[in-house]
Order: sequence, then structure tokens, then C-alpha cells
Amino acid sequence: MIYRLQIIAVFVLLLLLPVSLFSQTTSFTVLIETSKGNMKCVLYEEASMHAENFVKLVNEGFFDGMLFHRVIPGFMIQTGDPGSRNAAQGTALGHGGPGYRVPAEFHPDLYHRKGVLAAARNGDDINPAKESSGSQFYIVQGKTITDAEMDAMESAGNHITFTPQQRMIYKNLGGAPHLDYSYTVFGELVEGFDVLDKIATVPTDNRNRPLQDVKIIRVLILK
Repeated sequence: MIYRLQIIAVFVLLLLLPVSLFSQTTSFTVLIETSKGNMKCVLYEEASMHAENFVKLVNEGFFDGMLFHRVIPGFMIQTGDPGSRNAAQGTALGHGGPGYRVPAEFHPDLYHRKGVLAAARNGDDINPAKESSGSQFYIVQGKTITDAEMDAMESAGNHITFTPQQRMIYKNLGGAPHLDYSYTVFGELVEGFDVLDKIATVPTDNRNRPLQDVKIIRVLILK
């Protein structure tokens, strides 16, 4: 009951926000069926290379059977490593992909609020252009951020000036603003936030892999 009231409160908040806050243009609707339930997502035209690459992989059945191999509560759930299919417990995961990268696509309206899909990538030391993995992506669970925390990020030069709308979102819905404009955001959940939270809180090992596999059953393009 408490969780349902929280979801209702967030939904009411989003209805009250200016329409301009969510100015992204959606290009595709995607259903991710998992062993913990289903999540429905939309992809953004503003990150068209990432959206088109994701759709290509979905149509190839690329994600089917993969694991959520990295799960960190209060942060994100990550998948997209083809080496995770049927991987034995203890196997190091997170290094696989389709053999190519996707150029970074940053946009001021695409930031790491709760529920967004974003592309994983190698670190800046070996990837200064911040190119994305061709297949690995994460869904942000995040946490709520205070004004004081955002002020500190701005003062330290770790974030451009937060807009009033971003501050409202991060304070009430939450997210992971330390990743903004460094990792490409290319979509967002529209249904299945409860599934996101369920996956994000499963027990994990010291490599953040779930102790019991959480699997993508299949991914479908709905429209």
C-alpha cells in the first residue's frame, strides 16, 4: 500500500510539471519481458543512433536470454552482455558486446532521472570520446538528491547548472545526476517501475551480480 501511494504521489507530481520538461520525442515503444516482470519503454529521437541500434538488436533477438549482470540498489540495473547467457555463477561479466561502439549523443533534456535507459561504456581513460557500448545498457533506479547535494556538484564543477525542473525531478523522483552528459540517455520507462525496483533490490555477490539470475526473456518492438 505504501509503495502504491508513493507511485501515485510521483505521478501527480509529474502531471503538475511543465510540459516543456518532457520535450523528448519518442520514436519506438519497447517491451522488455524479464523473469521479474515486464517493463515498457520508449526510445528517444534525440538519441537516434542509439535508438536505431537498439531496435536493430531487438529485431535480431540479441537481448533474449541475457542476464541483468550488474545490479546496484539506489543506482541502476545493467544488462546487454552476450556472454551472460547461461553464465555460471562466479563468471566475470560485463565485457561483452556486438563488436562496435555507438558515438555519444548528449542532449540537455536527456538526463539521468529515475527510469531512463542509458548506454554503458568504457571509462574516459581509454574512451575519451565517451562512445557507448554497442549493446550494454542500464536502467536508472537512483535516489533522491537534495538541493545541497546539487549545489555541491555545481560548485565542484561536476555538473552544469541544474535547471529548476531538473532540481524538482531529482528531489522528488530521484536519479543519478553524476552521470549526466557523460553517458548517453536514449529512452525511459513508461510502465514497470515496480519491476525496476524489484530487480534493483535482489541480493548480489561482491561483483554486484544477482545471486539468483534475473533474466531477460525477450524484448519486443511494440510500435
